[in-house]
Amino acid sequence: MKRSVVCLPILSVVLLITALLSLGVGAVTIAPGRILQILTEHSGNAVPATELTIIWELRLPRLLLACFVGAGLGMAGAGYQGLFRNPLADPFVIGASSGAALGATLAIINGWQGHVLGLACIPAASLIGALGAVAIVYSIATVGRQIPMVSLLLAGVALSSMLGAIVSLLMFLHEEKLMTIFSWLMGSLSGRGWPALWSTAPLILIGGLILWMHSRALDALTFGEESAASLGLGIRRLRATIVLSASLITAASVAGGGIIGFVGLIAPHMARSLVGARHALVIPMSGLLGALLLLLADDVARTIVAPSELPVGIVTALMGSPFFLYLLKTRQRELGVGQ
Repeated sequence: MKRSVVCLPILSVVLLITALLSLGVGAVTIAPGRILQILTEHSGNAVPATELTIIWELRLPRLLLACFVGAGLGMAGAGYQGLFRNPLADPFVIGASSGAALGATLAIINGWQGHVLGLACIPAASLIGALGAVAIVYSIATVGRQIPMVSLLLAGVALSSMLGAIVSLLMFLHEEKLMTIFSWLMGSLSGRGWPALWSTAPLILIGGLILWMHSRALDALTFGEESAASLGLGIRRLRATIVLSASLITAASVAGGGIIGFVGLIAPHMARSLVGARHALVIPMSGLLGALLLLLADDVARTIVAPSELPVGIVTALMGSPFFLYLLKTRQRELGVGQ
């Protein structure tokens, strides 16, 4: 228990140090000491205007957005895995990301502006798409009151493929929006500034807080829905709350950074190996690990083919796909494969 609690502040420090070093990574390398000077002396003649622009207008908002999106995907993955009691569930695998992608693509090609229920049109469309996709996967995979892992996995993969095909069709029919949609779908934080952060961060924070407040209920679900119901939990309301909050996080993350897969799969598994199974610790730890993973992936994306830049979604897919295959191989008995 003591080790579990200590992990959170230690990882927070690691994340802060990594973030400081990441601010110096790019076409123009800036030393950590110089970065601290720029962050603390951001006016006057002590800091050149060029370096001020690089740090404050280009790298800092992108770095913070990477942290929030990564944290959001990690927390959403922890929520989905806890709700479905499925180690393979994440926003990408069960179709929420693809649903959010379709919603956001429709918003882009139609040029929707303004706000819906207090949300900007792209996050709002992403939220509706994510909720719709998860609801379809959930209904298809449910057998009685159970959700078999294989059914959930196959339903998510099938729906994601179908929604991906629809998005591809829309791209084909709207060539004038092709590059905008394509670069967004590949998952990229390039060119994201402060406005993207301000519209994304609050939704991720709200969704993450709701998930954390239901940590004990998620712990109870670990022993099955019947056991949770015997403790007085409203299973239907709990399902709706977890799905809504995790999908809200996913929608905001997709709207802010595009399709970035596997962070929500990897981070919760790493978190449980560090802090155990209690969701009160797993959810914040998943957020910190997701932020760290996406921050490192974005550093790789910005430097590995410099001066060009890879979409960060490609980097996370290259990291996450082998991990997903490893889980499939090592958890075949849980999944019922070969039985």
